[in-house]
Amino acid sequence: MNRLVVIGDALLDRDLVGTVSRMAPDAPVPVVDVCSGTSRPGGAGLAALLAARDGRPVTLVTALGADAAGEEVADLLAGAGVEVINVGLHGRTPEKVRAKAGDQPLLRLDYGGPPAAIGPLSEAGARAIAIASAVLVADYGRGVTSEPGVRAALSDLPKRRPVVWDPHPRGADPIPGARVVTPNRSEAGLPENAGLAAVTERARHLVAKWSAAGVAVTLGARGAVLVEGDGPPLAVPAPPAGRGDPCGAGDRFASTTAALLADGALPSEAVTAGVAAASAFVAAGAAGGLRELVDRPQRPSEDPYALAERVRAAGGTVVATGGCFDLVHAGHVSVLEAARALGDCLIVCLNSDDSVRRLKGPGRPLQHQEDRARVVRALGCVDGLIVFDEDTPEAVLDKLRPDVWAKGADYALGNLPEAALLSTWGGQAVVLPYLEGRSTTRLLQEATTRAR
Repeated sequence: MNRLVVIGDALLDRDLVGTVSRMAPDAPVPVVDVCSGTSRPGGAGLAALLAARDGRPVTLVTALGADAAGEEVADLLAGAGVEVINVGLHGRTPEKVRAKAGDQPLLRLDYGGPPAAIGPLSEAGARAIAIASAVLVADYGRGVTSEPGVRAALSDLPKRRPVVWDPHPRGADPIPGARVVTPNRSEAGLPENAGLAAVTERARHLVAKWSAAGVAVTLGARGAVLVEGDGPPLAVPAPPAGRGDPCGAGDRFASTTAALLADGALPSEAVTAGVAAASAFVAAGAAGGLRELVDRPQRPSEDPYALAERVRAAGGTVVATGGCFDLVHAGHVSVLEAARALGDCLIVCLNSDDSVRRLKGPGRPLQHQEDRARVVRALGCVDGLIVFDEDTPEAVLDKLRPDVWAKGADYALGNLPEAALLSTWGGQAVVLPYLEGRSTTRLLQEATTRAR
């Protein structure tokens, strides 16, 4: 994968989680009996960590103080494989502490005071920015993005590389030419009940104000609206996310969008995938979203086999499924989402072009394996993907050794040759509900009929 450089203010986020069974005797406030505590990088640090968790090489240019909080942030990022270039912070590393009862936040404490002086951009930082495949600026209003050396290094970059700018009300304006600027509703200056027309109008205003190529206003559970130039807006609805923890969803959206642009995706494709990833992140909640970054750290690797080993080592369940995924449709999505719900990671075994040709005939596949893989990887429920050349995935499965092998219910369990193989290491093959009437063959037949 192509390298992503993240620039911005990093924080240390802590969650203190406990139970509430009584009120304080001296004030009408709950008493939290703290049971556990977790720490993670926040701000630009979280955006970098999320991108690295996706298996991407990541460099973070940030400012950390010479204190315990700064050292902890640097250690957490280094443990996830993020290269950290610290320009230096002449003050305390900011900390945000949330006290929670279960998943319900009760109080937040902020440490660090007003923004402190930032050191100058180093030669290493300027070099990293110059050779990046894409840059994500995650501005948290504490000065990194205003540093003159950073501005100078970014000034000509949009002519050569995509820049995604996640702005902050107290931060610097995006540099002209940014590929996508990603304000949320509040940062865009919109009321909570703003309709599509108002969001579009405001986005067009911001495109002109910032001289941006595009502006994607994120609207939480309502998804996002992307405006580029004078063209029609792209309204991207968000998949249902339930009542999960929204903390970090903006970083998940921005990191996914920037990463896909680094790989050559169109802004519309990147924003659509960003909305799906943010919704999946929120739906996972504290147990499967932010807490997973601490309890089950994911190191950057393009190797799904290493991902499976890490999940197993943490006591998790590895789920795998397979198929051609020539024209991804609702039936595919339904099965993939159901498969992901069975465990802690989902790895897709994708038939290569030659394999599909032998199975389906000389007219298939309709899309090359690189395109099919890119579409499947963009789904928020997919954690890894392996392309195999054989007619069946037994060789891949023998190496991967998943705990669960899942297929759509158009298969009978007795007809799955993989079932016997899974049993040799204690794994289990299962079939999943399949949306009736959805298949690539049926889509092709329908398209042929309508074309006559």
